[in-house]
Amino acid sequence: MRRNAALFVAISLLSGFGGSAMSLVAGIWILDLTGSASLAALAGLCVYAPTLAGPWLGGLLDRVPCRPLMIATNLLLAAALLSLFAVRSPAQTWLIFCVSAAYGISYVLLDAGESALLPSALPPRELGDVNGWRSSAQEGMKLIAPLAGAGLYAWRGGPAVAALSAAMPLLVAVLYAAVRLRSAPVPAGPPHGRGVRAGLAVLAGTPPLRSTVALAAVAIAVSGFATAAQFQVVTVDLGLAGTFLGVLLSAQGAGSIVAGLAAGRFIARRGVVFVAVAGTALFAAGQLARCLPWWPALVAGAVIGGIGLPWTLIAAVTAVQTHTPQAMLGRVSATANTVMFGPIALATPLGAAAVHLGGRPALLMAAAACLAAATVAARRDTPNPGSASARSRGFAADSPPP
Repeated sequence: MRRNAALFVAISLLSGFGGSAMSLVAGIWILDLTGSASLAALAGLCVYAPTLAGPWLGGLLDRVPCRPLMIATNLLLAAALLSLFAVRSPAQTWLIFCVSAAYGISYVLLDAGESALLPSALPPRELGDVNGWRSSAQEGMKLIAPLAGAGLYAWRGGPAVAALSAAMPLLVAVLYAAVRLRSAPVPAGPPHGRGVRAGLAVLAGTPPLRSTVALAAVAIAVSGFATAAQFQVVTVDLGLAGTFLGVLLSAQGAGSIVAGLAAGRFIARRGVVFVAVAGTALFAAGQLARCLPWWPALVAGAVIGGIGLPWTLIAAVTAVQTHTPQAMLGRVSATANTVMFGPIALATPLGAAAVHLGGRPALLMAAAACLAAATVAARRDTPNPGSASARSRGFAADSPPP
């Protein structure tokens, strides 16, 4: 299975490079064509909007063969990217928006599809490690790909970036075809009900899923809530240049790479709920560190937060893969993604409003929300020390049965 693990990490590297490069260039390209910053920002909205349709898109994965659908999705994405060669003037800007939406749909399908495919390709004990390695690969590409994409755009223009980005899903499709499956993930039709309610019922009715997905949702929402506060602390409270945010982004990315490499080992030892709780608490500590009136504390907080946030997400994804019935993996995975990433759309404007109270008060509120969620999850999922199950399983009671 080492071969399959390497293939999935390579898929994450290629997908992360193509998506990160194009996501930045799409906004720059629209800005150059139209001169409108608001239109440029809408490209990002087109990418994230399909997340809200995750439960319905995920249901598709439970009704058709998973791997062929993922290969077809990558091929269609490549074709959509090549359509950007037709962009010559502001009149064709709509094509860039369409491609951004295509990326968003592909993210929903491929994220849920990988969660459904991985248990058929890897033993359960390896899922945490591989999810962590994939996370590190994606975070590493976020540090490299935007610079590469922007440089290529400045040198050869948007079509060159589109061609490079189109090559990535073509290669990914080949890698998906090369994965060796232990069992064919071909669904016989979901036996546990249909629609969004079925996916939500699995999430709400399975304690490890409920805890880890909820913690990831809180941490991700808080990351959006704290965005405006971070701008305020850096530029107003400390009087630093706005470019210092790039230093913080790099520090956070470095922490995320380390987090991905270590996550699997901690999941194997302590279980997904423990890692999710620890990640949420670390993310809260990162917000508190940014309240200190000293720029090195901001860098340290970015590294700590960069470790904590991926841990919550990796724990949630691993929990979905190991605690969901096979016939519902696609739907539950996509529903979990909607639950985890949907709240950020509301939390970000709330954070922009809260920053009028000051950057540090907003960061304190963010940290308090994370600590409260981590405390509730830890108390709810810690077994009774006097019970037989507690003595035999400990806090890692969320690990899958052998």
